[in-house]
This record gives sequence, structure tokens and C-alpha cells, in this order.
Amino acid sequence: MRYRRVLTQNRLLLAGLILFVILCLLSIFQPLIVRLLIGDINPMSQGKFPIFEPPSPQHLLGTDRFGRDVAALLLIGLRFSLSIGILAGVIGTLVGAAVGLIAGFYGGWVDNVLRSSTDMILVIPTLPLLITLSAYIKRMDVVTMAILLALFSWPFSARTIRAQVLSLRERNYIDLARASNLSGLEIVFQEIMPNLLPFIGVGLAASTVGAILAEFGLEVLGLGPGNVSTLGLMINWAISWGALTLGKGIIVAAPAAALILIFLSLNFINIGLEQAFNPRLKGTTGQ
Repeated sequence: MRYRRVLTQNRLLLAGLILFVILCLLSIFQPLIVRLLIGDINPMSQGKFPIFEPPSPQHLLGTDRFGRDVAALLLIGLRFSLSIGILAGVIGTLVGAAVGLIAGFYGGWVDNVLRSSTDMILVIPTLPLLITLSAYIKRMDVVTMAILLALFSWPFSARTIRAQVLSLRERNYIDLARASNLSGLEIVFQEIMPNLLPFIGVGLAASTVGAILAEFGLEVLGLGPGNVSTLGLMINWAISWGALTLGKGIIVAAPAAALILIFLSLNFINIGLEQAFNPRLKGTTGQ
């Protein structure tokens, strides 16, 4: 009931969730929508349509240099970009939540070691390291890319969760739980975890945004999965073809617009959760 009230009262959070659900539904039903657009033709097959066709009822966003329907490619790119970003975000958030919970709850030398490790990852220049690792990984697929991005996306969640656990463990109900002889795991999962769900959501949104942005950067450089079409790879293709010079800006604008919508939806969710559950921002919910 509490979360339902927050959702209905916070316009940014509601708008972000609606937009993100729409994007996810487009990704889930991508095979069906592509079939409606171009029939049973493989959207990655070359030479099926005239090249560089302008937008028309037959090809809503035109065709590319190899005669492929841009709208169909866009849906495929949206699906794989979201898959990489969400998978990397989930893995990074799970790792970050585990690190933050352990560090915040147990404190002492455990906290010192985990906090130092988190800070060390945060100061590493991530993009150059990702570029180097991607160049040396022989088989880059969706899962490998997601795991690679997750390796550098967990510290934000870890710091957020740790800060909240440090505050929660001093509450009276935690002392009561200890006096009731509850084990550490029982206290974490029964007393602390329910209060961390909004902050885990913030970490998930932030990690997903960061992963998609990093994936986009690697794809534009030609270092992402070569066996799948993503939004970044579409922009890489368009740049290599000189699409803007040829007056075919739609081939660049379409995946760029999809990326912007993903970032907007996740940032709206992030800001909405912060406004709803951060005491310092509760007066700015935009009700």
C-alpha cells in the first residue's frame, strides 16, 4: 500500500515506469512486430529491399546501405541494448547490495576492507579499461558484455546500501531483534532488507543507465558483440557509411532517440525514487 501511494503521487516515477515498460514491451514483442513490418524476411539479411530508401508506409524509417529495414533493426537494437543494460544492472546491483549489506551491518575491519575496495574501483578510469578488456576478449556476446560492464557498475549500489545499513542498524527495532536472539542473517533479511528496497531500486536504475552508456560507447568504437545488432552498433554503422553526409540522418537519429528514451525513463525512475524516499527531497515530489 505504501509503495502504491508513492507510485500514484510521484509523477516522475510514474512517467519513468510507464515509459520503461513500453520500451520493454517493444523489446519483448520485437519478433512479432518485425514480422508485421517486413513479413518473414530475416531483418539482418542484406539486399532484400532497395538501399537508402526514405521513410515510407512500407519502411517507416527507410532502409540502410544494405537494404535492411531500419525500423526492424531499431527494434532488434533496442532489445539487445536493454538486455545488456538490464542484465549488467541486475548483476552489478546484486553484488553492490551484498557488499553494502555486509560492510554496513558488520562494520569494523570488514567494513574497512570492503569500503576501500569499493573506493578503489570508483577511482579507476572505467572506459579506457573497458576498451582494453573488450579488445582482448575473443568471444564477446551479450552475457559476456553484461558481466564485463557489471564488474564496474556495482560500487554505486554498494555505497548507497552501506550508508543506509549504517543508519538502520542503529535503530531501536534492530536492538530489539538482537535481544530476541535473531541471527545476523535473520536481522538482515527480515528487518533491514525491506527498508532497503527503494535504495536497491535507485542502484539498479543507476547501474543500468551506466551499463547502457558504457555499452553504447564500446559499440560506437566497434568493440561490442559483433554477432548482435545493438543501438550503439547501428550508430557505428551509420557513421562508417557517412549517413549524415548522404542526408540519411534518420539512420543515426532513430537509435539515438531510442537511447535518449531509455536514459529518460531510467533517470525519471531514479529521481522519483530519490524524491519519494530521501527525507531531504520529500518536499520536491512534484505532486
